Amino acid sequence: MHGIKRAKKPTDYGIQLRAKQKAKRLYGIQENQFRNYYLKAKKLKGLVGDNLIFMIETRLDNVVYLGGLSQSRTQAKQLISHKHVLVNDKPLNISSYLVRVGDIISLESNLKVKDNLRLGDKDFRYPSWMDINKQNQSIKITSNPIREEIASGIDVNLIIEYYSR
Repeated sequence: MHGIKRAKKPTDYGIQLRAKQKAKRLYGIQENQFRNYYLKAKKLKGLVGDNLIFMIETRLDNVVYLGGLSQSRTQAKQLISHKHVLVNDKPLNISSYLVRVGDIISLESNLKVKDNLRLGDKDFRYPSWMDINKQNQSIKITSNPIREEIASGIDVNLIIEYYSR
């Protein structure tokens, strides 16, 4: 009767907000944490977008997930919060801990979830900046993340534009 309603074209702000929300949901990070990562990334030398992605990629929960020690980032957070994840042979319950080069991440030796890990998946590609030891189920961080390997479908430039308003 009144014609076909057309979908409105999203604004620049809407596109930027959607990119930020996508990254937050993908990594399971709260708004305040995400904003703090952005502010820290601005203070570091180098490109802000690369610094932001490197900080998010080197979070302990993300490393546990990428290394195949958990099925999802949510499961990784739960394993960490229950102190089942060891960093340099010490239990750690902070999922936002930023791992460094040389850190060794492993699971508690008596953990029953080990059968459910992705360490046996042949299709899963591990990042080259991690050294995966499948026998004792541990991850050693050998270098910083490589920008080309981070293919999460997130446009970091939109996130930087959002926060720089």
